[in-house]
Amino acid sequence: MTTQTPRPTRLWTRLRAPLSVAAVAVLLGGAAVAPMTLTDANAEAVPAALNERIYQEFVPNADPADDFILPDVPIEKLPDPKPKPKPTPEPQEATAAEAPASPAAPPRYEGGGSLADWMTAAGIAESDWAYVDFIAQRESSGNPNAINPSSGACGLIQALPCSKVPGNGLDPIDNLTWANGYATDRYGSWAGAYAFWTANNWW
Repeated sequence: MTTQTPRPTRLWTRLRAPLSVAAVAVLLGGAAVAPMTLTDANAEAVPAALNERIYQEFVPNADPADDFILPDVPIEKLPDPKPKPKPTPEPQEATAAEAPASPAAPPRYEGGGSLADWMTAAGIAESDWAYVDFIAQRESSGNPNAINPSSGACGLIQALPCSKVPGNGLDPIDNLTWANGYATDRYGSWAGAYAFWTANNWW
């Protein structure tokens, strides 16, 4: 009786299936790991810009008029109205009780600090800073003294009315402390507030 030695083709046939499975596993493993190890220039640029912005020291505008935020609405030129004759006023006694007093504007914030300092002091978790910065940039361009002259909304996170902020609506810590409560009470978290803002352009 003679013993046959295995031919190379038979050996290849036996090993082909396990080697194919191993090769596929290596390729899929590499594809799964590759996205986690590759760096994207845009992914690095956004956090870098965010870090630069939130740690930048605040410097108030020299002219308070620069703090006004005007709404983005088209301006239409209307024709000049015809002048009307002025009626002659009748003498009346004005009393202080008749004239409603408009609320005094809160004092401008002249202090220093950065958005990171203010968020820390307001008790906002660092994991939420990107959400807060996103909303603050769109609401006030990061200016704690921002005031909308048409609505009266004020501060980093435009509180409407400004008086709803305990303390001073233009103080960034008071404003962010109020906004932190608002975000968590109304949306459950800053992430929820961010999701609503991106869907609706307001919150």
